[in-house]
Amino acid sequence: MFHHRTVLLQEAVEALQIKENGIYVDGTLGGGGHSEAILSRLKNGLLIGIDQDDRAIAAAGERLHPGKNRLLLVRDNFVHMDAILNQQGIEKVDGFLFDLGVSSPQLDEEERGFRYQEEAPLDMRMDRRQSLTAYEVVNEWPEGELTRIIREYGEERFARSIARRIVERRKTAPIATTGELVEVIKEAIPAPARRTGPHPAKRTFQAIRIAVNRELEVLGKALHLAIERLKPGGRIAVISFHSLEDRIVKETFQEYAAGCTCPPDFPVCVCGKEPIVKIITRKPILPSEEEIETNPRARSAKLRVAEKVMETEKAGKSLNLTR
Repeated sequence: MFHHRTVLLQEAVEALQIKENGIYVDGTLGGGGHSEAILSRLKNGLLIGIDQDDRAIAAAGERLHPGKNRLLLVRDNFVHMDAILNQQGIEKVDGFLFDLGVSSPQLDEEERGFRYQEEAPLDMRMDRRQSLTAYEVVNEWPEGELTRIIREYGEERFARSIARRIVERRKTAPIATTGELVEVIKEAIPAPARRTGPHPAKRTFQAIRIAVNRELEVLGKALHLAIERLKPGGRIAVISFHSLEDRIVKETFQEYAAGCTCPPDFPVCVCGKEPIVKIITRKPILPSEEEIETNPRARSAKLRVAEKVMETEKAGKSLNLTR
């Protein structure tokens, strides 16, 4: 059973300002909670729901069946939205929603290997069609690369020690399960540090999951694509769950809202660039204490919203989609 507690449901959907005949993209379908709320506001519009998880697509198909005439489900990564929209002959849309991170069912399915609390194979793939798994990252990637991802993606201060211990252990035998990896991580972290803060494996597991699914790489590209595809007046709403994601969202919105890039001492603007979006949420919207109490996984959620105000060509701004 694929059941996911939707985070910031009303806040995110209200922020999109749904038009009953509009076209919307839910880039992270998950359990279909946000999509269900969007569909309830559509009359003759269209919602495109995207997810890389086959179980999410199947479960959402059942949940959203009453709105099937206004719904298109696509099993893919949201970074491919250009191709998805082109296949449907859609040039511009009225809104994008992204609810990032791992869904509750993915965390709860032990065999997926996302949780450090359970014994499971090292997998961590959101899309089980892809070849790269956590097993390969842990057992085949060089020590330097392991150090980098654990430090950057996990923001783990003991990254070098953890990477070194992983490499030492795998020389004897492959690290095959989440439990074995947790044991290695604990051995690499000094005892006083293990007794305070979150679980000692939390940051490393996050780092490996992000690396396996290329989460930060695809997020940056997808945000640029979404802003390019928005109609003027359309909105993009993004829910993030850790500082790395939130930083990418915040900085991307700020970049498109900046406008003129001329030096401050120029008497007149010569670059001709104008703001492409207006930031709606100067500070992110956070879940209420009531929501956190009923759904503890919502605790770290942050919602940021921006509105398209001008087409990119008119603003004199080119997209750099390689970042």
